[in-house]
Amino acid sequence: MRVLIVTAVPAERDAVVRGIGATAPEVAELPVPGGVIRRLSPVPPAGPPLTVDVLAAGVGPAAAAAGTAAALTAAAVARTPYDLAVSAGIGGGFGTAPLGSVVVADAIVAADLGAETPDGFAAVTELGFGTVEHLPPAPLVAAVTGAAGAVRGTVLTVSTVTGSAERAAELLGRHPGAVAEAMEGFGVAEAAAAQSVPVLEVRAVSNAVGPRDRAAWRIGEALDALGGAFGKIASVLGTRPSGPESPDLDPDLDLDPDLEGTRQ
Repeated sequence: MRVLIVTAVPAERDAVVRGIGATAPEVAELPVPGGVIRRLSPVPPAGPPLTVDVLAAGVGPAAAAAGTAAALTAAAVARTPYDLAVSAGIGGGFGTAPLGSVVVADAIVAADLGAETPDGFAAVTELGFGTVEHLPPAPLVAAVTGAAGAVRGTVLTVSTVTGSAERAAELLGRHPGAVAEAMEGFGVAEAAAAQSVPVLEVRAVSNAVGPRDRAAWRIGEALDALGGAFGKIASVLGTRPSGPESPDLDPDLDLDPDLEGTRQ
């Protein structure tokens, strides 16, 4: 099993590496187009050997898509393709998940990809082309949510971070299942989908979505939570998802049926 984890900035990458590195201290640095991958090989309790590569690809959906595509392509050309791509980092929460908590996306949605019309915002799909949503493998989402003690729900991808209560309310009105907002998930998902690689998104909440108040942000706490989450879920990432419903997911994986009620 080979997993690619993509963050925006080095601080997020390093938090993920610290979390997984608690059980896999050996880290190699590998240059790739656009950045440096840090490679870990945690030992899963069961199943195939696991290789985890962590890349800081840049801020925003375009940088995330470009970095992910480059890494996926390089691995495919080398005949060592990835089995899963993960968008990871910190982000804003819509209140369902408190500061310092972790969220796992059951839907990755491009919230501002479309057009303004006299009747309001129209998603690109309403205009007759493209897509605005990617669905991670459901059993894997449930397993990661349980392992991390996370909140499950829609994670929105935006190119402009929300800075007002009005905008936050608008987004929630259009996406009532949203638990968090970030800037890279949809880019990672688009690149992964182009190569038929399943995708996952994991975020730690550093601030509330709404009026911009830097003094209230808890970036350090969120980075610690992000690292802690990946320390718990590294072995779960070693299962093999096969699509949105993941029928080939490890049948021995303990999936709590009560997790179905954790979507917010």
